[in-house]
Amino acid sequence: MKKYVALLLQLMVWSGFTLVEWLSGRDHILAKSILFSVFLYLAFLIARMIVKSNKTTVFITITSLCTYAGMHLLLNMLYRSMVFNGKSAGRGISVLEGVIILLYL
Repeated sequence: MKKYVALLLQLMVWSGFTLVEWLSGRDHILAKSILFSVFLYLAFLIARMIVKSNKTTVFITITSLCTYAGMHLLLNMLYRSMVFNGKSAGRGISVLEGVIILLYL
């Protein structure tokens, strides 16, 4: 159960990273990489406080980072295909499409 809680908290940290990255849209790549490093360290520390094992913490951090990256790429791909293909033009949008739009506004 501790591993699951640590994973969920790390996913919240990665969501916060997405928000901060979006707010700092004009920053250079160096600033964004420093920001990523800070959030990675924060996620690692949160998991280490809960799990208290370095090996498990590294595994949970890598798992949460891969999960975050997969979800981010999937939602970004769905959003871009919906916007550029014009699927929502001229008709009501579904709940999933609305959620995707809200995530990327």
